[in-house]
Amino acid sequence: MTGAASSSRSRTAALSWVAFAVCCAIWSSTFLFIRIGNDATPPVWAAGLRLSMATLVLSAIAIARRDAWPRGSALKAALWFGVVDFGVSLPLLYWGETRVPSGVAAVLFATIPLITALTARVLGMEQLVRRTLIAALLGIVGVGVLTSAQFAGAIPMPALIAVTLAAATAAVAGVLLKRAPAGSSPVAMNAVAHGAGALIVLPVSRLLHEPQHLPISAAGWIPLIYLTLIGSIVAFVAFMYLIQHWSATRASFISVVIPVLALVLGLTVRGERLDAASLLGSLIVVAAVLTGLVPGRRPDARADA
Repeated sequence: MTGAASSSRSRTAALSWVAFAVCCAIWSSTFLFIRIGNDATPPVWAAGLRLSMATLVLSAIAIARRDAWPRGSALKAALWFGVVDFGVSLPLLYWGETRVPSGVAAVLFATIPLITALTARVLGMEQLVRRTLIAALLGIVGVGVLTSAQFAGAIPMPALIAVTLAAATAAVAGVLLKRAPAGSSPVAMNAVAHGAGALIVLPVSRLLHEPQHLPISAAGWIPLIYLTLIGSIVAFVAFMYLIQHWSATRASFISVVIPVLALVLGLTVRGERLDAASLLGSLIVVAAVLTGLVPGRRPDARADA
């Protein structure tokens, strides 16, 4: 029995690292695809289409697999995650990226581990150490330097605020998801969460008077299909598996890796350019996250699988 338990733990640990790598690889590119899709499709409407399509596909997969649908605390966690992450964070990110370069958006999302650590501490789910607080202050300085780019007209403040709020609400959503009991189906949980988000985003798109029609060109369909199948279904299923086996703070390390690849993609594919303030602020934000959460013993180590 001991050998079987040890083998099961090793398998779970390996799969968790695979899930982490999958999320890093995929979400490093989604910022770019959102930016590309915004060229052809209204932003909030695009987010609503993505959520709706993902809901249908995930539901079909859950039914085919005969997965148990979430109930009780699992249903509550899925709904809260869907409302906060998909209903609030995602449309803010889509709208913000109409003006914010994808690389800068990814760097702002690198503050998620810090926000996650603070939120988890407030909710009594994880411990907090002085190093994390210092890193949080450093991160705020970095974001301040980054936002100074708007005074030169490089990045409009409303769009920058939208992306910053998207990062903050995404962090809170991850902590709320951690409250789901272990063993919940990641596919069924995601179907519920995506559906809850779609029910919020689609009416908001209507209120904004966005043209609501299907894309009419490959430039609109390619980002939508990629973000639905890869960015939502594959990545979020992997993330829900990961959050069941790692602490919320540890899982949020995904956001540390993302800016590196996202900045490169934005610069090479879109030809995006960062001014000195944006570049300096980006470096400070990433350094803050690495300083506060990577070195030393994690305060939440007991929660990790």
